[in-house]
Amino acid sequence: MREAMKRAKALGKMIVAHCEDNSVLSGGYIHNGHYAALHHHPGICSESEWRQVERDLRLAAETGCAYHVCHVSTKESVALIREAKRAGVDVSCETAPHYLLLDENDLQEDGRFKMNPPLRGAEDREALIEGLLDGTIDMIATDHAPHSREEKNRGLEKSAFGIVGIETAFPLLYTGLVKKGILSLETLVELLCEKPRKRFSIPLGNDFSIWDLNRQYLINPEEFLSLGRATPFAGYPVCGRCLLTVCHGKAVYCEENKYGKTNGH
Repeated sequence: MREAMKRAKALGKMIVAHCEDNSVLSGGYIHNGHYAALHHHPGICSESEWRQVERDLRLAAETGCAYHVCHVSTKESVALIREAKRAGVDVSCETAPHYLLLDENDLQEDGRFKMNPPLRGAEDREALIEGLLDGTIDMIATDHAPHSREEKNRGLEKSAFGIVGIETAFPLLYTGLVKKGILSLETLVELLCEKPRKRFSIPLGNDFSIWDLNRQYLINPEEFLSLGRATPFAGYPVCGRCLLTVCHGKAVYCEENKYGKTNGH
């Protein structure tokens, strides 16, 4: 990693890391917490994430390389990144909607609840929200993983890691954070769109979506356009429905067309 950071620094590039120390996984597939102990599942310890974050932050400080941590899930990672930022390390990070809205207390014996990193404890979820509010966590990503039904219908132990997230990210976060007064709508848009674009130097194009923020509905995976359908949020009541998405000046999604109607888009 030191050599990779040196080369990235020389090229003006960023290191983007899924932080996981395989040597301490011990065959786990959910968080090493109360649920795992109660249901006799081998767990994934928080240290498997934050130890590598700790190492990489030390190397980023040493090399001066720009560094980004993917899908932060533990309170220790948040604390380490906060400290590194205060020390002037060029580090950014993200978390995902499921880590902000769910924890191990929401787990079920179903592959829809299996992702990597896993859903952590309630104290981790609270630390992630605090990290959003104080700027430690720079952005929110979906960590979208469109696995097939076969891959996700094998229970917690044998299902593939990962859930779908593109269709559900905004309505879930708008309902769970904005409507509850935790974040403003403007801040949520920055976390989902503006800050990732700036950090990764993504050009600002003719791209936008139109939403009906008052539309209430239940999340139905059968309506997804993704190849995958697995989400722990199936049946959740949310506000906010996408009506139209334009990418590079072209309409790539229109709700009316999706349901067999037309409105000229």
